[in-house]
Amino acid sequence: MKKFEELKSLIADAEKDATAFYEKGNKAAGTRLRGALQSAKALAQDIRNEVTAKKNAN
Repeated sequence: MKKFEELKSLIADAEKDATAFYEKGNKAAGTRLRGALQSAKALAQDIRNEVTAKKNAN
């Protein structure tokens, strides 16, 4: 559950960069957003692996 909370926090933090990019056209915010989304993708994959392992252990 800890990693899931990390993912939620990461997405919440990336929201301000998404707003800056889409509403204000800030290209640097777009770069930061892309980095955050890449981190979210990796974290989500870790969570998926944990869920699968726990499901198969039972």
